[in-house]
Amino acid sequence: MSNDWKNDFPIFRNNPDLVYLDSTASSQKPQVVIDAERKFYEESYANVHRGIYDLSMKATNLYEESREKVRKFINAKSTKEIVFVRGATEGINLVAETFGKTLKKGDIILLSEMEHHANIVPWQRLSTPALDGARATPPHLRREGVELRWIPVTDSGELDLSNLDELLKDVKLVAVTQMSNVLGTVNDITLLAKRVHAVGGKILVDAAQSIPHMPVDVQDLDCDFLVFSGHKMCGPMGIGVLYAKQEVLETMEPYQRGGDMILEVTKETATWNELPYKFEAGTPNAAGAIGLGTAIDYLTAIGMDKVWEHEQELSRYGLEELSKLGGVTMLGRSATPALPAGRPSPSIAGAMEGTFGRAAIFSFSIAGVHPHDIGSILDEQKIAIRAGHHCVQPLHKRFGLVATARASCYLYNTKEDIDALVAGIKKVQEMFA
Repeated sequence: MSNDWKNDFPIFRNNPDLVYLDSTASSQKPQVVIDAERKFYEESYANVHRGIYDLSMKATNLYEESREKVRKFINAKSTKEIVFVRGATEGINLVAETFGKTLKKGDIILLSEMEHHANIVPWQRLSTPALDGARATPPHLRREGVELRWIPVTDSGELDLSNLDELLKDVKLVAVTQMSNVLGTVNDITLLAKRVHAVGGKILVDAAQSIPHMPVDVQDLDCDFLVFSGHKMCGPMGIGVLYAKQEVLETMEPYQRGGDMILEVTKETATWNELPYKFEAGTPNAAGAIGLGTAIDYLTAIGMDKVWEHEQELSRYGLEELSKLGGVTMLGRSATPALPAGRPSPSIAGAMEGTFGRAAIFSFSIAGVHPHDIGSILDEQKIAIRAGHHCVQPLHKRFGLVATARASCYLYNTKEDIDALVAGIKKVQEMFA
């Protein structure tokens, strides 16, 4: 299985034996992104928005051009809806600490059992004991008296929406991942948004995993908030995006204060800048934003439909080959039927009730072998995977596990990488036989 895209990533040229299967944690970077950041520092570096001199204005133009690239990439209506943050985690915290202030005791936030910790812990700060009598949120985390509910996950690794009407009673916010970082499940956000809007609530989408791998259109999804990180989509670390509908952002107070988010200051008071700068306190990560914009250029030139199509082929092949191994249990995927061959619509909506396909993410356990041992032995064969709870401890508890091994693919992976993984697992089994 040839893959010309792999040649765009210098990490593989410098590490020719590397089989990198940890893109869910962070993706490798194409040369164009590395070059773009270096070029900015070498040719155009200055602080943005502040200077009236040529170099500062050039840096500002590059920074704002990247914001426009993000807008087009996710089909937002305006750049006022695009807030640069450090990553998806900061984006979620921003919403929790600002929109969260509008919530009151008795309001409900609905999460799912497959959420990353970054989409759980910020909401726990607002919560009191869960409605099902589960262990109470520690007092130092409580604030507004908001309650949390949970969408269950089925044995096959999908959201159980059979009781959605009951779960949505009194819900003010649904915070849900579009793609699970452990199961690879792709959730139907359009369906969820329609249902939550019907009861007067809003929906936040954690798109940290989905944005790198498939087309995402925020207008088609009709989400109120959406967050993602640059480092998972060929971009730099330390840069991410919060998208929010303009009318929602306008009602929210700033998350942090200082720098370019200020319009005017007196000894007594201050007024805030217009959107999106009201939420971008301090000196921004201009180099990171420019690198992210270049990553978007790179992915757009390939075509997100082609990226998704390639990874669906790897997903089908990987599930088929790994399922042949005795003693290997696939988390939430052993009962999953073959994936559809067609490419998705931008929202992945309508293909299935609540779910469309699976990403090329394989979380597994081997009978009698600790996941850390699996990772260490595979590392000796130059195969990089992740071992642990992957920041989804509630999901692992749901399946009666503490940890798993996880292999995840991206556009630079091939079927040969899957073959190497399978061969490596066989070696692990031989060593522990």
